[in-house]
Amino acid sequence: MKQDISQVPDLTIAAAQFAALGSEQRLAVLRCLVRAGPDGLSIGELGERTGITGSTLTHHVKILASAGLVSQARQGRSIICAAVAYDDVRALSGFLLTECCADSARTSKDS
Repeated sequence: MKQDISQVPDLTIAAAQFAALGSEQRLAVLRCLVRAGPDGLSIGELGERTGITGSTLTHHVKILASAGLVSQARQGRSIICAAVAYDDVRALSGFLLTECCADSARTSKDS
């Protein structure tokens, strides 16, 4: 399956997003929000589902938000978090696979 190169994030963006996902807890938060769908979850509910609470959860959500993977919006007295970058996450996996096996086959000129 050939990937459209225009959908592949540039190296800087990909590195920042991979770095944001470089923690088991942040990966758990993003996974939980992806499962919750576009309506997202309140911080309290997110904490209950992931087992991460308080300032630790706030810290992880902030990192994911700065990488553009999660959004936060105030809804009354609650803060709702939602995964917003489904296409970006898909593009990250594409980033790894775009040139899959490109260097493994030797051409007849190389032999």
